[in-house]
Amino acid sequence: MSKHVAVLMGGWSSERSVSLNSGTACARALEQQGYRVTPVDVGPDIAAVLTQLRPDVAFNALHGPAGEDGTIQGLLEILKIPYTHSGVLASALAMHKERAKTIMKAAGVSVPEGRVVNRHDAAKAHPLTPPYVVKPIAEGSSMGVIIVREGRSHPPQELARADWLYGEEVLVETYVPGRELTCAVMGDRALGVIEIKPASGEWYDFDAKYAEGGSIHVLPAEIKPNVYQRVQELSLTAHQALGCRGVSRADLRYDDTPGGTGALVVLEVNTQPGMTQTSLVPEIAAHAGLSFGELVQWMVEDATLGR
Repeated sequence: MSKHVAVLMGGWSSERSVSLNSGTACARALEQQGYRVTPVDVGPDIAAVLTQLRPDVAFNALHGPAGEDGTIQGLLEILKIPYTHSGVLASALAMHKERAKTIMKAAGVSVPEGRVVNRHDAAKAHPLTPPYVVKPIAEGSSMGVIIVREGRSHPPQELARADWLYGEEVLVETYVPGRELTCAVMGDRALGVIEIKPASGEWYDFDAKYAEGGSIHVLPAEIKPNVYQRVQELSLTAHQALGCRGVSRADLRYDDTPGGTGALVVLEVNTQPGMTQTSLVPEIAAHAGLSFGELVQWMVEDATLGR
């Protein structure tokens, strides 16, 4: 009898729409692989829904808070439903960008210089000399990210607005120019490296990530072989240092600009990387010879408790 897989998607984070796209694509692919699939749009009653469903496996296609921060993982542990991706601790750590940086740095992974500040203080005076980047501590999909360019006289005023959605504390980091790179890790091996170039605009924001044709993906990234290998090593080290399981994706910056520092830094590790048609991990897996169906099947068969 085929396994019954509940695909958890939607939720209530700012990345709800992305999660619905990921979940729908994964549910369709799992059905084609022969699994019995129940798509679940996750709401506050998720414990009752899963208790009634009693699936063999929960495929986690949630993004953002509640789905990516250890919360749903803890619930699945309590309900004793094996699940995909990372466990409680790794999910919570990776979601908190500042804590994740501390762990990665201790493991020898280069990370950007930066610190956590109150958003109102950051709106009053530059917390670092521009150029720098302001990020919410625990959001994904580039939500709430502000790049403060070199020579900008005043700090970002949007941080002080009453409708700011991303918490009172923000992470401020030195801006690293150059290339945007990403590398997927699957189990205990690093896969290929993509360079991401926004098709329009200056950086890889929400629209570049999710709009059809919003970004150009160069796979394999056109960087020197030793740098390519270093990206893979850093991605795997970061994955292992945080205790990630299943599939993760590391995002990096590489400064190969003329007269630049040559810095190669890990910005963050995504424990719930996107699984849509324009997503990076399925593209990297395909380059390694794995179809979308084979990738999601591997993730289901890798699912356990106590991750």
